Amino acid sequence: MPELKRLQADHAPAVLAFELANRTYFAASVGDRGDDFFDRFTDRYNASLAEQEAGVCAFYVLVAGDGSVLGRFNLYDVEVGAARLGYRVAERVAGRGVATASVRELCWLAAVVHGLGTLRAATSHDNLASRRVLAKAGFVPVGPAGPADLGGRCGTWYQRGLQP
Repeated sequence: MPELKRLQADHAPAVLAFELANRTYFAASVGDRGDDFFDRFTDRYNASLAEQEAGVCAFYVLVAGDGSVLGRFNLYDVEVGAARLGYRVAERVAGRGVATASVRELCWLAAVVHGLGTLRAATSHDNLASRRVLAKAGFVPVGPAGPADLGGRCGTWYQRGLQP
């Protein structure tokens, strides 16, 4: 059974493998991270761990029984009571409820572990799967998201109130 775990230094090889294996799949719906992301992966990964340590962000990985990463679920821009949600799941588990279940679990963690009361997430109009995940996880549309929010695409901001 996959387990949602807080990102740690020793997850780096599995996270990189996840990103590389799903690069084309992700690029179709959320945009490509670009070669620089992969060329500087170690530096960026270490910077993410530092941000997490500072309390600015909280990063989670969905880890399969074999240690491979099936998804990434992140809380960005953590402020008093609120954060922004971002996530991506491997193509091989897409459409099976993995993202929805993990987003729901992260909502619980956001409330109980991180003391948050509100999460926001943006997705593009053409990303039907992400819109469905957010709706099933209790998020409601709250306004337009512009190209600056979504890597050049237009979409919608969603929000969910949290309770421990």
